[in-house]
Amino acid sequence: MSAWSRGEAETWADAMSFALVQHYGRWTVGWRWSHDEGDFDGGPVGNWCCPRDSITTPEETLTRVEAALREWREWLEYLVGWFEAYPLDLSDIESQRILWERSARNLILQVVDRTGCGSGWHGHCRQVLTWFLDHWGVSPEVARGLVDEAIGGRFHSWTGPDTVVVDDVAEQLASSLRPADGRGGADAPAQDHVRRWLAVRESVPWHEIPDGGNDGPVVPLRDGAAQDIRAFDGAIAPARAQGLLSALELLRVDAARGARLDFTLLSSWQQHVLDTPRPPRFRTAPAFAKKSRERYGIGPDTRARFDACLAGSASDAGRPLGLTARAARACLDVCFFHPFDDGNARSAFLTLVFVLAREGVALDGVSLLRRISFEADAPQDPLILVRYINIHLAETRRRAAGSTGSASR
Repeated sequence: MSAWSRGEAETWADAMSFALVQHYGRWTVGWRWSHDEGDFDGGPVGNWCCPRDSITTPEETLTRVEAALREWREWLEYLVGWFEAYPLDLSDIESQRILWERSARNLILQVVDRTGCGSGWHGHCRQVLTWFLDHWGVSPEVARGLVDEAIGGRFHSWTGPDTVVVDDVAEQLASSLRPADGRGGADAPAQDHVRRWLAVRESVPWHEIPDGGNDGPVVPLRDGAAQDIRAFDGAIAPARAQGLLSALELLRVDAARGARLDFTLLSSWQQHVLDTPRPPRFRTAPAFAKKSRERYGIGPDTRARFDACLAGSASDAGRPLGLTARAARACLDVCFFHPFDDGNARSAFLTLVFVLAREGVALDGVSLLRRISFEADAPQDPLILVRYINIHLAETRRRAAGSTGSASR
């Protein structure tokens, strides 16, 4: 049951999430955010728990999905009602601080009531307060920082906050707002997240990151990449899965011959991913992602800089990094240079698999590497991705070693 829950059942739920987003929009992604220790800790949804407990017969399961989706939607609409209870104007913050404080306090109490203060409830509370500030014109980046600073680690799992703490958090949040915290106007210069990623890339302490790949090649008991593609992508569209599997087979041949990683190599895989008559070209216009929150600029040297970054994925590069750091960095290079008009997330995943495979390393699971989104200007995200690769690699080695030990006995 445990293996089924983490494998087939979880993959089905992930594919359902993807299908709902494709059909209704990104607002649907919270339908599995259940109370307590469900799929995702500390959410407001009571009609879904987790694949192990919520997937039964097809009819019952789809009924639960619908109920959870409706519950999540109703909660979002309810929150908007609270957001708009008092029309707020950031430019007139000095005369409205009491209204901002009262609204923040009410929202905290609403989240407390809705989640029951179970495991991780404070994560959703942070999100709701950030949504509230964003709704009234505060820059999302500023909003996240102000909310984190106001809460300051004073909310805890399985514990309802004291009234004094709630009041203090709301007061601190309202008192920290400034008119300059608003989003830039239409005339603000467009940001280039390629440049922002390059700045983050230079600042990450790559050489200090523990390397899970320093123990040499590893042969897994199962092909985690192929299995995930068949299950997750196959549930979305069989043709999508077949394209990725063809690209996966090609990249492993390229890895075995020690091919140099550059855009031309990526494009040869991407032809299979997108099922195009010829390898796709490097994009010629700015690209956008994350509902246009990230904009990737284009210039005469963008492709050359991209190839220069990818060259650092080789073990013989000057002052080489650990394997898992190089794999994570190359993956994020593809994400934030965004070289193709479509399919960049899949290309980034294949890049990560290739860098590992070129040094004889494969994984028996990849779920942590494909179900998450990273920000171009978030310095902690590269560290998170390396940690996830190390986790999968350690588990792959452990299971492979356990199988070898059992066979020898």
